[in-house]
Amino acid sequence: MENALEFLLEQAQEDEEKAVLALNSARQELESYYRQVSQIEQYRLDYCHQMIDRGKAGLTASQYGHLNRFLTQLDETLAKQRGAEQHFIDQVENCQEHWLEVRKTRRSYEWLRDKKLAEKQQAELKREQKQLDEFTTIQYARKARF
Repeated sequence: MENALEFLLEQAQEDEEKAVLALNSARQELESYYRQVSQIEQYRLDYCHQMIDRGKAGLTASQYGHLNRFLTQLDETLAKQRGAEQHFIDQVENCQEHWLEVRKTRRSYEWLRDKKLAEKQQAELKREQKQLDEFTTIQYARKARF
């Protein structure tokens, strides 16, 4: 029974370590996603400033059309990126829920192991106390004879 419990506890600890790694990875992916969106937004802003500056210097209709199409492409890219945000958030939430579940399982096994250990120690104390009582009784009986 003890070996089985220790095995289950080791498995739960390994599962929890894997869950923590997965959660950290999902969080890093979300942060990376936010950095990427921020970079695209900054690039779009810089491009708009550049377009305004070039517009002040004078643009042909063709040049304006080209710059505007590129800006539209950036807007579409940003829209797609923003649409992916929920995927990354869901991934973090799912990993966190999984980690909480495996942590709960590990803690349950630890509690059971600790309970079994306490019961074993209590039984050992009772056994030692019984031996001590028997020894004391024998010693008293010997003294009473003499």
